[in-house]
Amino acid sequence: MALFNDTFIFIMAGGSGERFWPLSRQRKPKHLLRLFSKKTLLEETLARFTDLIPPENLFILTNKIQLEELRLAVPDFPEQQIVIEPAKRDTGPATALATAIAYQRNPNARIGLFPSDALIQGVPTFRKHLQDSLELLGQEEAFITFAIPPRYASTGFGYLEYGASHSTGKEKTPFVEVSRFIEKPNPPMAKEYLESGKHGWNAGIFLWKAETYLQESMRLVPEFATFIREYPSQNTEAYLESRFVKLPKISVDYAIMEKARRVIAAKTAFDWDDVGSWTAVQDHLGSDSDKNLFLGKVYSIDSHSNIVHTSSRSVALCGVDNLVIVETPDAILVCHRDKVQEIKKLHPQLPPDLI
Repeated sequence: MALFNDTFIFIMAGGSGERFWPLSRQRKPKHLLRLFSKKTLLEETLARFTDLIPPENLFILTNKIQLEELRLAVPDFPEQQIVIEPAKRDTGPATALATAIAYQRNPNARIGLFPSDALIQGVPTFRKHLQDSLELLGQEEAFITFAIPPRYASTGFGYLEYGASHSTGKEKTPFVEVSRFIEKPNPPMAKEYLESGKHGWNAGIFLWKAETYLQESMRLVPEFATFIREYPSQNTEAYLESRFVKLPKISVDYAIMEKARRVIAAKTAFDWDDVGSWTAVQDHLGSDSDKNLFLGKVYSIDSHSNIVHTSSRSVALCGVDNLVIVETPDAILVCHRDKVQEIKKLHPQLPPDLI
């Protein structure tokens, strides 16, 4: 029996994963790859909610181009719970869509939005934080987000600034008020945030009550509120085709969270990584004695600090350092490991059949 029968969980599975090219493509991006185990990141994400909510309350938000590969990854997932966004409109419209679906079924619904491509270790702790957050959500007119204690001075993540302590959940989750959301900082500011102890990484995980979201969107983004109120009980595909594409293309952070009357953060204690580049894979899979990570048929002499992923052919290294090499049947990437964040800049130069 589910613990939270009035809760709806939505998994965002429409990202492009451009930094993992050429293994990641538009049709099969990062969350549909098996990077860390025999399961895709999407499969791992879905499994975290087992028995917490009714199975029929778990939804995947995706797009048409990824639908075929998504169904191959999760063939047993109910087709009616895969929602196809007709256009990429960022996370703001995704939250409006999630709220509309849940609100149409239960106006008192609690709602959670989660990325599909994060690596989370310590799932029991994650589930305890989620239980505490949903319990708190039933008591407060607020949004709740998960704050990740920063492990290093990252310039690639947004941050949350903690305000006053709020409470501690039954499962020992500490909650704090959120003073403000902070965009990706420069290196000195990131170092200051790390050392202050008053900041957390923004994991892009948000929870809210349908009515709270509706009230805040009426104030901040009226188009979202109208979309939710007019969402039909039938013929939803036609409604999405005509209405979703007209919603403002904006992130939920800009649209709602940064201006919301109240946001509370759960200070988390599980191991989280958004796995934003090939070097992040090495952080979790480790290295050999020469600080190399080899996935596939790789032969090496006098080479150090390299990451190599092969799909079919063999790769041999001789006297090279600090490279990322990814081989697929139709493309080979050779990149300095310090430039992995810039791989996505290659995309405008690539032919359509390689994207």
